[in-house]
Amino acid sequence: MGMENLLSDGIKATPPSFVRGILKAASDPDVISFAGGLPNPVSFPQEELLVSMERIVKTYKSKVFQYSVTAGLPELRQYIADRYNRIFGLHLGTENVIITTGSQQALDLIGKVLLNRGDGIIVERPTYLAAIQAFSLYQPVFYPVELTEEGMDPEGLWTALQNPVKFIYAIPDFQNPTGLTYAAENRSRICEILRGRDAVLIEDDPYGDLRFDGERLPYIGAGKLPYSILLGTFSKTVTPGMRTGFIISENMELLKNISIAKEAGDLHTNVFSQYLIWDYLTNNDLEAHIDRIRALYKKQAQAMMDAIERYFPPSVRYTKPHGGMFLWVTLPEGVSAMDLFPKALEKKVAFVPGDPFYAQGYAGKSADPMYAPRADAPAVNTMRLNFTNADCAAIEEGIRRLGDLLYGHLVG
Repeated sequence: MGMENLLSDGIKATPPSFVRGILKAASDPDVISFAGGLPNPVSFPQEELLVSMERIVKTYKSKVFQYSVTAGLPELRQYIADRYNRIFGLHLGTENVIITTGSQQALDLIGKVLLNRGDGIIVERPTYLAAIQAFSLYQPVFYPVELTEEGMDPEGLWTALQNPVKFIYAIPDFQNPTGLTYAAENRSRICEILRGRDAVLIEDDPYGDLRFDGERLPYIGAGKLPYSILLGTFSKTVTPGMRTGFIISENMELLKNISIAKEAGDLHTNVFSQYLIWDYLTNNDLEAHIDRIRALYKKQAQAMMDAIERYFPPSVRYTKPHGGMFLWVTLPEGVSAMDLFPKALEKKVAFVPGDPFYAQGYAGKSADPMYAPRADAPAVNTMRLNFTNADCAAIEEGIRRLGDLLYGHLVG
């Protein structure tokens, strides 16, 4: 038996990341990859960051290399509070923000603070696969609620809430994996359904700034519900490699406990990158930088949608995102995207099959079926395509290859 006996139930219940595995397979330079969730490197302000790097070392000297406070650099937290107050009319101060090592750490900390084994959590169906992974460590029971074109299905949410539930995890803007955005009316309905309930609403918003069509919508719970957590990040607007994310909440009791968990986990997030990002933000026009990213992603998303119209069989449906980094493709019933994946790799094109985005009802011993579906489970006929990390010519060619494969598979 050996090592197996030593491992925790939590780690045994946590599947390895499917996408991390795919990225290895797709790293062949000849492969056109729509698999990762990688921002376009054009969006990294490298020259400006170099200037900031020199400036912070000269200005703050040893401070940028020394231990720091758990909640994060106060100046950066104040900047975040001010920006959210300005855009969303919230009433935040420095004390309402904790800096985390990317949003991924925020998901882990929330799991640590709120979950005991067997506790219920509500997620979208489908939802972000790395959130399933982060929460699975704590062995919760997942209650997936269908995601519609309007957002999380309110009836489904109401039904799921008849179970004992600790929190609801939602990605209201340009959801990963589908690219869908919750409509204004759906947001207010969900807020009403959650009002007065002892359940935390987590709104994960890594992509909200990347809207290239239409108006930005208010959050579901931020500033409205007492148990509200908002997650944000600089990964999609400044640099993902710095791993600088943040948790926003007006609930000080929640934040105090998250801070204790963070202290136990890593003392504090890399302070050099906090100084660096703060200096970049205060000395450059962030909104103009984001506008450039938006224009680029709008062009890439349009190139992908145009190519799908041209090259995919008409029986294939897809979402039309107004921002973010992904769109979601639905194949005819009974067609397995997972079966198509190796054939696509042979054609030198990669995508993520839908399978790992669906949380199983229970992440105990049965977490594995996510990766090895039961014989009687229906084929998962969905796939995620990322449009931000390939130029328009590569998008055109990659979609053409996928289209060939689909025609061969569906018509042949």
